[in-house]
Amino acid sequence: MGRRTKTLSLFGIDTLENTVSAIEKWAGDVPPGGWVLGRGWIEREWQGERRFLTRWDVDRFTETKPLFMPRADGVSALVNTKALNMAGVKKETPDPEGGRFERDDDGELTGYVLGKAMEPFRAILPSETDAYIADNLLKGMRANAELGWTATHDAGMSWRELRLLQGLRERGLMAHRVYVAIPIDTAAPLIEHGPEQSDDGWIDVRAIKVFIDGTLGSRGAALLEPYEDAEHSGFMNRTTKAELMPVLEGALEQGIQIMTHVIGDRALRETLDWYQEAREALNPDEWASADLRWRLEHAQIISPADQARIEDMQVILSMQPSHAIGDLNFAPDRLGIERLRYAYPWRPMIDRGVPIVAGSDAPVEVGDPRIEFFAAITRSRLDGSAGDGWFPEYAVEREDALRMFTLWPAFASFQEQQRGSIEVGKQADLSIFDTNFMTAEPAEILTAKTIMTIVDGRVVYSASDGLVNNPANGSNGELP
Repeated sequence: MGRRTKTLSLFGIDTLENTVSAIEKWAGDVPPGGWVLGRGWIEREWQGERRFLTRWDVDRFTETKPLFMPRADGVSALVNTKALNMAGVKKETPDPEGGRFERDDDGELTGYVLGKAMEPFRAILPSETDAYIADNLLKGMRANAELGWTATHDAGMSWRELRLLQGLRERGLMAHRVYVAIPIDTAAPLIEHGPEQSDDGWIDVRAIKVFIDGTLGSRGAALLEPYEDAEHSGFMNRTTKAELMPVLEGALEQGIQIMTHVIGDRALRETLDWYQEAREALNPDEWASADLRWRLEHAQIISPADQARIEDMQVILSMQPSHAIGDLNFAPDRLGIERLRYAYPWRPMIDRGVPIVAGSDAPVEVGDPRIEFFAAITRSRLDGSAGDGWFPEYAVEREDALRMFTLWPAFASFQEQQRGSIEVGKQADLSIFDTNFMTAEPAEILTAKTIMTIVDGRVVYSASDGLVNNPANGSNGELP
């Protein structure tokens, strides 16, 4: 979230032409040789022409400046010719396993890269200083606190970022709690030493983040059947079974939670298979705990058979309501109406007794709890409209929506005895708004104002002061 404030944000731009104009304006302030960086374009929400951006859209004003612009989903990106040359990616370069360099009908690279094809460009991005990263963390937490978040689940924090976050906590500069998942490719120390938690409970490192497939918008989500608008069914573009199984077994032995990104129904089914296989590979007495609380992140398309398996295996679903009201603008094209019966099935899964964690998926989404709550209870666009295949009966009651943002996230981070509800003896983590989300008209929720955010009994944001306060002593701490 903090990094998003320092690069070009393309969220909310309404046409291809305006998107390119915004990139051109931003690039004009970048010196020759400097990187043109940003994020957030999403062609399916444009008016007029809706296609993926290409290098030819931006090459004319970035000839001397490499460009890297992830799509809103974060698992595909636009790069320009300069970046292609710097990364050594050529017309004859083969697609990596789990990724694709998009090509036109003549076989020319378009500059749209997907999945593991992003890695050559990430590898040559300029390095960031500790001060820059710490400032990003600080700005992100302050933005979250102002929106009313009292805790976040960070699904993929590096060890470097974690140590810098711990440094901020030691100086009293954190604005909310953070539950940390370490990416699978750097998770060996966590598996070796086990979970770690700060003495005051502000930082909890207990999970491993795994990526299995891509996203629906980029046609990278792995489906059981081909896309309606493409001749393929996506692909498993991140972690292989051979890489994952030892990690799952190590997690069982150490009491570590697994959080796996799955969007397509094929990716979800295979992940459930692997979860089950890992459980069966070890005797239960070799597990650190029988209370696993392993998670599926996003889980946007769930076949009926796998809905029952999730219930039986006691797997937690982490599903973001804003995904549905954004994706359903194009999901009928990708899936067809019939498959949408099994997409974003919040109400059916809650009826099965499956807890749903409803976060925001920021910075992929805006990160606003008002939008997320509205989406959960209406399953409609922000203007109240909906389209074919939106299945409004899958929206949730307000009481369940409240649990999706409070008690169930606490349960999903093993903290339901300490927080997640306002009860005597629990930690005082709560947000105060000027609007009652439980009784207001849905549209009124979208304009609600945060009055105060409290973490551990201390005010970390107050609208009257207009600032985020230092939880340790009430002052407005700043990085030197």
